[in-house]
Amino acid sequence: MELSEKDLLIAAQAGDRRAIERLLTTYVPRLGRFAGRMCHNTADAEEVVQETLIAAARTLPNFRAESSVSTWLYTIARSFCIKQRRRGRTVRRADTSLDDPNSAASAELADDHPRPDANLADRELGEAIDHAVASLAPMYREVLILRDMEGLSAPEVAESLGLGLEAVKSRLHRARLAVREQLAPALASPDASHDSTSTCPDVLGLYSRHLEGDIRAETCAAMETHLAQCPRCRGRCDSLRRTLVLCKTSPGPAVPPSTQQLVRVALQRAMSISSQE
Repeated sequence: MELSEKDLLIAAQAGDRRAIERLLTTYVPRLGRFAGRMCHNTADAEEVVQETLIAAARTLPNFRAESSVSTWLYTIARSFCIKQRRRGRTVRRADTSLDDPNSAASAELADDHPRPDANLADRELGEAIDHAVASLAPMYREVLILRDMEGLSAPEVAESLGLGLEAVKSRLHRARLAVREQLAPALASPDASHDSTSTCPDVLGLYSRHLEGDIRAETCAAMETHLAQCPRCRGRCDSLRRTLVLCKTSPGPAVPPSTQQLVRVALQRAMSISSQE
């Protein structure tokens, strides 16, 4: 019988090694995507996943479940991503650490396993979204990845990153608009063909805030009225909506079965050593 995550957590905290392994390895694909997008280096990403699960296994008895398991694991994974950059092991990119607000990323994520049934347009859009996300400074990239790609709520992202909710939302809005701007040509956004007017509100900022439930009903109604009358702004909002759909559906770097097995073996070895101490 399949145990729920809650039951697995209870058994794992009681010292059941099989429960620990089952609970933590469930998150390997998600942690792999996050680490892959943040590290841009397969070896570093694999090491981040291993270190994250080993650290989680060792500290699991102290986990109070005041947050979700996923939020807790992303917090640990992020700390190891930062350490990887501080050690200077990522050599493919001229990038600084995740906690440097002045850093800028510029490398492109390579898709080593394109879907065989994907057509050229799909692949080009996938590459474009990967490149746009990779181009964000890390402080913005990690927020967008967790919120719009991994599906955490804004409060969960704030908890994972140790930030205030308003700081998360501010970074999120800026990240969304930056990615949309890069994707505008591929999405045939009308940005370049029409000049903005002084009467147009900041529809992109409003739309992003609307998605987080942060604008009042009357402001939302006024925006909808404007969009009905302004093709340019309507097109811009549509391109942002399509950008966020691409973020949500982007598969991200896959964790090969061989790597998943290596992670599982490393976790088992760490648990064995820990039980002998």
